[in-house]
Amino acid sequence: MDTNNELTRDYIHLPSKHATLSAFRIARERRLEPTEAEEALWALLRSRQLNGKKFRRQHPMANHVFDFYCHEARLAVELDENDENVEVEPVDKIRTELSYKLGVTVIRFWSEDVINYPYRVMEKIASFLPR
Repeated sequence: MDTNNELTRDYIHLPSKHATLSAFRIARERRLEPTEAEEALWALLRSRQLNGKKFRRQHPMANHVFDFYCHEARLAVELDENDENVEVEPVDKIRTELSYKLGVTVIRFWSEDVINYPYRVMEKIASFLPR
C-alpha cells in the first residue's frame, strides 16, 4: 500500500484541529524544551504581535507537529537546523504533500537566520499573512 495515500486517506477528511495522539505527545514534549531559535521567534510571534495574528507553538496537525502555526492564515512556520541534510527525505515529502492537501502553506527558515536576522524573518512571515 502506498504510504502517502494511506496518510491522506486517514487525515484529509479531518479538520485541522485533529491530530494523532502521538503528535499531541510530541508537541507537548517539544514545548517543554524549545531550541534557542524557537524561543527567539516565539518572543516575536506570541500575543498577536505580528499583524494581530495568533500563532501557536508546536501545533499538532494530522501526524505532524509544526513549529509555529497560524490557523487564520493556514500558515505553518518550520525551523531547520543548519547542519541538517540538504536532501529531502521521503518522510518530509509525504509531510509536505499532506500539508498541501490540508490547505496549509509551509515556509521554512534556518534557525541561524532566525537568531541573526529576526526582523527579516518576520517580514517574510508577514508577507504570507492576510491583512
